[in-house]
Amino acid sequence: MSELSSPHGSWPSPISAGDVARGVRRMAFPSVVDGTVWWEEGRPEEGRTTLMRRDTDGTVTELLPAPWSVGTRVHEYGGRAHLPVPRRDDKAITRMGVVFSSSADQRLYLLEHGSREPFPLTPDDEAASRYADPALSADGRGVLCVRERHEDDSVRRSVVSVPLSGRGAQDPSAVRELVSGADFYASPTPSPDGAHLAYVRWNHPRMPWDGSELRVGALDASGLSGEYTLKGGVDESVVSPTWVDDTTLYVASDWPGWWNLYQAGMTGQAIALYPAEEEFHAPPGRLGNRSFCVLDSGVVVALHGNADMTPSVYDPDTLDLTPVRTELTTWSMLDTDGRAVVAVASSPTEPQCLVRLDPGSGGVEVLRRSAEELPYAAYLPVPRRETLPGRYGAPVNANVYPPTNPDVAAEGPAPYVVWAHGGPVSASTLEFDPVKAYFTSRGIGVVDVNYGGSTGYGRSYRKRLHKEWGVVDVEDCAAAARALVEQGAADPERLAIRGPSAGGYTALMALTGDTFAGGVSLFGVTDLLGFSDTTHDFESHFLDSLVGTLPGFAERYRERSPVHRAEDVGAPVLLLQGLEDKVVTPDQATAMATALGRRGAPYALLEFEGEAHGFVSQDVRVRALEAELAFYARVLGFEADVAPLELVTTPPEPRPEPEASAEEPGPAGDTGDEGTAASGEDETAGDTAAAEADADPEAQATGAVGEAPRSAGTATPATSD
Repeated sequence: MSELSSPHGSWPSPISAGDVARGVRRMAFPSVVDGTVWWEEGRPEEGRTTLMRRDTDGTVTELLPAPWSVGTRVHEYGGRAHLPVPRRDDKAITRMGVVFSSSADQRLYLLEHGSREPFPLTPDDEAASRYADPALSADGRGVLCVRERHEDDSVRRSVVSVPLSGRGAQDPSAVRELVSGADFYASPTPSPDGAHLAYVRWNHPRMPWDGSELRVGALDASGLSGEYTLKGGVDESVVSPTWVDDTTLYVASDWPGWWNLYQAGMTGQAIALYPAEEEFHAPPGRLGNRSFCVLDSGVVVALHGNADMTPSVYDPDTLDLTPVRTELTTWSMLDTDGRAVVAVASSPTEPQCLVRLDPGSGGVEVLRRSAEELPYAAYLPVPRRETLPGRYGAPVNANVYPPTNPDVAAEGPAPYVVWAHGGPVSASTLEFDPVKAYFTSRGIGVVDVNYGGSTGYGRSYRKRLHKEWGVVDVEDCAAAARALVEQGAADPERLAIRGPSAGGYTALMALTGDTFAGGVSLFGVTDLLGFSDTTHDFESHFLDSLVGTLPGFAERYRERSPVHRAEDVGAPVLLLQGLEDKVVTPDQATAMATALGRRGAPYALLEFEGEAHGFVSQDVRVRALEAELAFYARVLGFEADVAPLELVTTPPEPRPEPEASAEEPGPAGDTGDEGTAASGEDETAGDTAAAEADADPEAQATGAVGEAPRSAGTATPATSD
């Protein structure tokens, strides 16, 4: 380490905002069949997600050329949108095709092996139907999946069977509905002999982590019959049913307070496989995300832990759970062909990668990395997990990232930014995150708080947030900051807070106290009553558990809305918002800016054309990140290597009303746009990034291909190289 001394925040860093935003491939939902691996790969520089395949000889092939893009908007947050399927050629040789949902029109398509042009499997109904979480039928002639239909301002979901012949594209009746009636469905899973179908369902006002049911019914040519609930209920969450044989299922359930694994027969009580006070499944936020799989040998590969999960091999004969030795700290999205296991994994110093696990030897092979080179590896912070004291001694889980720069000698306590994750029923992990390194390499510490309500620490920890959103999360974030001050690590006069989505709400509410010198909200909720009126169906009753049911708790909604607490905000605010956001609509940020401006409070509002919930465009990510650094420089008192950010104290100018299209006028109240980016790129790119915005640190940093931000008369955006 050199003797160079520089004020915290002004440390010279080789990590630019362009480095953070450039070339980040996001891999998701790997599948494996006979050693061949498929996965969905996000290309932010192209504004789309493509399908990739890795053959047994190591050859990697991109299956879908531009402008094709893979993605489903079921529940708006989407999930697994592809499935390899067996196909037979004229010589009866089985070759694997792949079924996928197209982001552009939400239809299912089949791409045959060796072909570059997919053909549709479902009708063209102008994106009224969406499909997700596909599973192969027992006879291999169709796929079963969750269908979501949007008609006449209503949403209807069901489990359907789609023939692989393509008949359904011309004949809608060929897409056969198997079960409907509940508000939500997940994990349609046929038994190996095709005689039964298992699936998960739940209803408003519960979210899937609150209460859901594992249902089973007899499946035949006439449909599904004799359904009954095998496990779950209003206070038990069940996840990922998996058939072990024709009459036995494994499933994850949080009945004991943690998502543990259970064995369930067709009748009788389910049996716990390995009771433990840790999670054996990720929260059910995205459809098709599995955290355990059963091999042909009968052993189970399961991810387990807290917010970060790693793999172990469970032997049901010996009841032994044997950890897999790996330096990768954060695993997700398991899949198996009965022999090999694939997953997505990462660590604080290893970018997200696609890996293959050999359950026998415990060996882990990296198949593909999201970033091939890390020229600034020495500048990556090494986090430490801490349990910090919260209010009344309640534990607060956090990951602390100290300022890290090999060329600078640190002196004295550092400025720290508290990160409040989105969700809010989500978690911060130790996954590689160059956004954190962007700040820590400049001398700004980060503490990523898994406040009460976060997943990974059991049901009781999650339920700390019930009726207490805007209270417990705020208290825990402030407590984490104070704990670092007491340790001597953080400067009490230079504390800030930031968060995306639900985390943006937490950040804004925290500014009504006296702990923080400034706060950043990335597409955050500001008006709870407005949010309850405008948000999508999946979350339309989420606030019932987080705040209270309406109309009885309307006054509480107002009391806990930052837009109604603007007079209590005693620190500057930076608001970053995508104008095509369907989850937290742009009026939320505008209302907050207006409330702050009316009382003369300093703020900056940066709005991005074409961006949705979780910024995707490389240019926008750069602009947002540099604006955030410039904001910290201003409120925490240091010189930054980016253009300064102007704060204003007047309300923003009203946004111009969109012009109606003369060629294709929409219905009353419809702009005729439906969220299409101005550049003509995939209109759902940002919406399929919505889950990542709540759970993925890179997406949190900064939705669809975007243009330059519109300042709305409120801010001068920082410029990029």
